[in-house]
Amino acid sequence: MGCLALNASFEPLTLVSARRAVRLVLDRKAEILEVDEARRFRSEHDELPCPTVIRLVRYIHVPRRFRRQVTNTFLFARDEYACQYCGRHRKELRGRQFLTRDHVLPVSRGGLNTWQNVVTACSPCNNRKGNQTPEEAGMPLLTSPSEPNHVHLVWAVRRVTPQQARWIEMFYGTDALRVLKGVRKSS
Repeated sequence: MGCLALNASFEPLTLVSARRAVRLVLDRKAEILEVDEARRFRSEHDELPCPTVIRLVRYIHVPRRFRRQVTNTFLFARDEYACQYCGRHRKELRGRQFLTRDHVLPVSRGGLNTWQNVVTACSPCNNRKGNQTPEEAGMPLLTSPSEPNHVHLVWAVRRVTPQQARWIEMFYGTDALRVLKGVRKSS
């Protein structure tokens, strides 16, 4: 289990290993906000509960216009691990079926590898669509592809405890928490 690291402003930054969190606390670069009492770190002279949430003492500047590259990990998270043509979730795929990246406008026809041109597709749908647009293949998209909010995206692919989720919700609101829980925002 990782430890949620918050900026000095309480902005969730990332998950770090529990060992890294303890090192930051011992170096007085962070303070412990939440702990897992069942797990402890011991040394010859001290005993410390395992931190699950820490807050950095000094503020770390994070660029706001940070843009995520299109990777399958983030693409599948954006599309909630479901095919954007038939709607099947990755848990419903059987045998040699799997999730793939599909270019709405195929690369061979000038399509780019951008958030607005890629969607998650199960392998049968991707093969069926082939080198066509969704309209040409008669396969309408269930959602319109767009660049995701990087904050939601980063946390959607990470596993966080309910305790850590509270801190993320406190800073980013319930929309971020919905993404963490895999609940699609009603639009």
